[in-house]
Amino acid sequence: MSVPQYDVAAVQRTLAEDPRTAELGVHVRIRGDQLFLTGRVACDRRRDAVAKVVAERLPDLVLHNEVQVTRAEPPVGREDLR
Repeated sequence: MSVPQYDVAAVQRTLAEDPRTAELGVHVRIRGDQLFLTGRVACDRRRDAVAKVVAERLPDLVLHNEVQVTRAEPPVGREDLR
C-alpha cells in the first residue's frame, strides 16, 4: 500500500512535468480512496488534461476534479487612476 503524501507529491510532479499539462497551479489531496483536485487553469481542455493525467497515474482512486477554469479576458474599458 502506498503512502498518500508520497502519492500527492508524485501526482504534483507528474502534472508539472507531463507535456500535456505542465501545470503548477493544481493542488492534490488524497483521503482514503478519494483524490481531490483543486486550483485554476486557463481552459476546459487543460482541466480535462489534468484529470486524464491524474487518472493514468493513480487509476484505483476515485477522482474529484474541482479545478476551475479562469478565462483571461481583455479589458472592457479604460481605468481612471486619478
